[in-house]
Amino acid sequence: MSASVRTVVHLVRHGEVHNPERVLYGRLPGYRLSERGQAMAARLGLHFSERDVATVTASPLQRAQETATPIARGLGLELGTEPRIIEAGNSFEGLRVTSGRGSIRDPRVWPRLYNPFRPSWGEPYEEQVARMTATVRDVRDAGPGREHVLVSHQLPVWVTRLRAEGRPLVHDPRRRECALASITSLEFVGRALVAVSYSEPCADLLVGADPIAGA
Repeated sequence: MSASVRTVVHLVRHGEVHNPERVLYGRLPGYRLSERGQAMAARLGLHFSERDVATVTASPLQRAQETATPIARGLGLELGTEPRIIEAGNSFEGLRVTSGRGSIRDPRVWPRLYNPFRPSWGEPYEEQVARMTATVRDVRDAGPGREHVLVSHQLPVWVTRLRAEGRPLVHDPRRRECALASITSLEFVGRALVAVSYSEPCADLLVGADPIAGA
């Protein structure tokens, strides 16, 4: 690969999920986009339609596939599926975010929180970064000089950005800058990362959206 070739990999978070029971859904099947989420996906399709995108790839989970479909369709591309960009594993998966029995606020589940640095309740941050960055490298090297879209999930995207910016992976989940249908872009010249940027093309649709993340 030429050292002067510019390649951009866009890490896109999926749109809003239909989740009236407010479940921490993680990798559970069957969680589709809400009507608002579908509008977000359509907006993303328009956003990327005039860009020089070579590939569109999504996590195998339904919400990511539904978000990526309008992007690929608008570009006339086949949608790819990549297991390495799936949601983070989480032992709280299936619990409700609201208070009471069977929720993540139930004191009986608190022992899982003993190590926030790993974290003890789910897939280690380092493992998420490793699988995400391996995928980024693969699409970058397979299509130099173009743009690539990877539709993933909040936590894997966020820790990948933290690592790219040289920041610690341990963080306060409430402070993640990775909104629904947001885009975190990694720009490379050759194989060197030269810039990280963030945008929210669906910012107006975030008003009233359900903020619950999958992990």
